[in-house]
Amino acid sequence: MSAMSSLPPFDPADPIALDTLLSEDEIAVRASVRQLCADKVDPFIAEWFEAGAIPDIRGLAKELGSLGLLGMHLEGYGCAGMSAVDYGLACLELEATDSGLRSLVSVQGSLAMYAIWQWGSEEQKQEWLSRMAAGEAIGCFGLTEPDHGSDPASMRTRARRDGAGPDADWILDGRKMWITNAPVADVAVVWAHTEDGIRGFVVPTSTPGFSAPEIKHKMSLRASVTGEIVLDGVRLPADAVFPEVRGLKGPLSCLNEARFGIVWGAMGAARSAIESALTYSREREQFGKPIGGFQLTQQKLADMSLEYNKGTLLAIHLGRLKDAGRLRPEQVSYGKLNNVREAIEICRTARTILGANGISLEYPVIRHANNLESVLTYEGTVEMHTLVIGQALTGVAAFR
Repeated sequence: MSAMSSLPPFDPADPIALDTLLSEDEIAVRASVRQLCADKVDPFIAEWFEAGAIPDIRGLAKELGSLGLLGMHLEGYGCAGMSAVDYGLACLELEATDSGLRSLVSVQGSLAMYAIWQWGSEEQKQEWLSRMAAGEAIGCFGLTEPDHGSDPASMRTRARRDGAGPDADWILDGRKMWITNAPVADVAVVWAHTEDGIRGFVVPTSTPGFSAPEIKHKMSLRASVTGEIVLDGVRLPADAVFPEVRGLKGPLSCLNEARFGIVWGAMGAARSAIESALTYSREREQFGKPIGGFQLTQQKLADMSLEYNKGTLLAIHLGRLKDAGRLRPEQVSYGKLNNVREAIEICRTARTILGANGISLEYPVIRHANNLESVLTYEGTVEMHTLVIGQALTGVAAFR
């Protein structure tokens, strides 16, 4: 028997056999998330995107919580305590459905929950984390401001003590912008300047002076609720502040967690677009044969598949580094910059294969392409991740 005859068959869905890099448990996690999306979201997501709303976001959060997807990579407090690769695979499946769905999970688990889990007091953890893990409480993360995105150190939101002594209340004033989940959140993690540096606060959204008007008229991430946070003399008890962390270390550590999920999630959007284009290329006939039989179409499909598999291989590698405690922020920037940039190009190329049908919500391609325009910008723009990598390579900071 020849060596060739003993090889496994070629699988177009896994052309370079990436599944051989995953354990049975990791594949099972992926399958369970894919099934949840197929049952609870996929039949409705195009309608939600077109309407610009999720009709029952709290019910959806509880569904996600019931599967252990909220804060799934955190330990204790009702969290699943799963691996970084497990979390990444979940993000990939969630974003294959829609970037807005992955954003909901990322903001809940990797920003709001992670901030409380990593930097909060024991009382803050006990009060919020188990409810957030179950989807019974929704969180948001207030860092970006109307005039300060890539430069959070220049934020204008302020927190001051109302009185002297360690038991004095805090008073918060300021605004945050482009905050996922804000209009429906029960708790907001808000970062503000204080006399001793930038500090984080756990803010129940029912607190007088807190409001979160929804941002309308988005053409991207439409199946995701986005708002502004307005803090108008918000009075908080002394223990609302994170007790130890000061400076940008706190918020940036949270952003790094969310960026890791995006490295994987962007590949989910890309995979969905490739699958749609491949199916269409086999079924659509022109000049007497399927368009998948033409050389130019095959070149597009081959290039899309190549970049998707390279990006997923990078995600798996970064996930293994993270599970080993060896993942550096600069390496996450490599993943975020490459994978989102390639994913958006894959979606645009897939759209050309579908022709005019590519702009219809009957197919997922234009929805993914539009969503990725936001993903390209949030959690660090293309420019900032480029300069992070540039500084790592040269030792010189170009943005200071």
